[in-house]
Amino acid sequence: MRSLIDVTDLSTQELYEMMDTAIDISSHPEKYVKKCKNKTLATLFYEPSTRTRLSFEAAMLELGGNVLGFSEANSSSAAKGESFADTAKVVSCYADIIATRSPKEGSAFVMANNATIPVINAGDGGHCHPTQTLADLLTIYKEKGRLDHLTIGVCGDLKYGRTVHSLIGAMSRYENIKFVMISPLELSIPDYIKNDILIPNHMDYKEVYSLEESISELDVLYMTRIQRERFEDKDEYERLKNSYVLDLPKMDLAKKDMIVLHPLPRVNEISVKVDDDPRACYFKQCLNGKHMRMALILKLLEEASNNPVREKLITKDVVYNQYKCTNPVCISQTEQELDHISALDSKNKYRCIYCDKEVNQ
Repeated sequence: MRSLIDVTDLSTQELYEMMDTAIDISSHPEKYVKKCKNKTLATLFYEPSTRTRLSFEAAMLELGGNVLGFSEANSSSAAKGESFADTAKVVSCYADIIATRSPKEGSAFVMANNATIPVINAGDGGHCHPTQTLADLLTIYKEKGRLDHLTIGVCGDLKYGRTVHSLIGAMSRYENIKFVMISPLELSIPDYIKNDILIPNHMDYKEVYSLEESISELDVLYMTRIQRERFEDKDEYERLKNSYVLDLPKMDLAKKDMIVLHPLPRVNEISVKVDDDPRACYFKQCLNGKHMRMALILKLLEEASNNPVREKLITKDVVYNQYKCTNPVCISQTEQELDHISALDSKNKYRCIYCDKEVNQ
């Protein structure tokens, strides 16, 4: 039995197989209406969600399964102080698979390390969002016909944008991928993404400020919103929130076959007038996300049925309780009696195993 914490937990071969399954679900939904009969998905969402939570629930229901869970922390025992580890152990008694979202980075890792059923990371703070990346990959694959030889622009909040972090990790395994990082300096891509993914994989990337000057070279433009909920300084948010707006004049500068993606929700970073442009694919992403989540649920439940023993999550050399993570939104700051675990990165810096932030040495 295994869980999905990061999109790179899945091999590229597995991703292609899942995309084939998702496409088949789209074409022949009647084949799948009883695949999860008598199975239950628990959606444990500690922060707001529309697309991710509802798409997971729709996915399980369309597979013939059942759904239970909560949509905010205050409606769960977390409001009473229950740990993520205990919640995972309890819910394992009631469900067959868990999808969880939390503002705490590393929370899905802790749940997966304590549950006796598969756990799917539906977003842990600004860290990872692997199932959004599954939606992104299927959309790119269907619209462009390939996952290699692409120039991808990621625009907006690259610092806190967990969808961007997961997408870069996923695309690092395909040939001839170039990333154009478009953001204000304050929201640039974190160093750990460069040091752990971009540099070791010899990926071609550049960091720029202007969307107008770079849009013409892109095959894919991945827009993101500036995320108010990730800012400790609200004045900084107000200063940066309108940094980028994709409108029709900018679309005129782009390739005729460029596609526009967005994990949603949008605020004002894409004009609604762009919605009618055939290159706008962000609502197609939503449907693709449901089909990929259906494929993922099927895959993890089948693996759990064949091998109910929990797969080991820590597969690299680590040190225990030698260094303490100071990231205020890391799960290690609040989870009861949780070991502080660190691992060396490619620059010989120790990083927290839960949130990937560098720890004080």
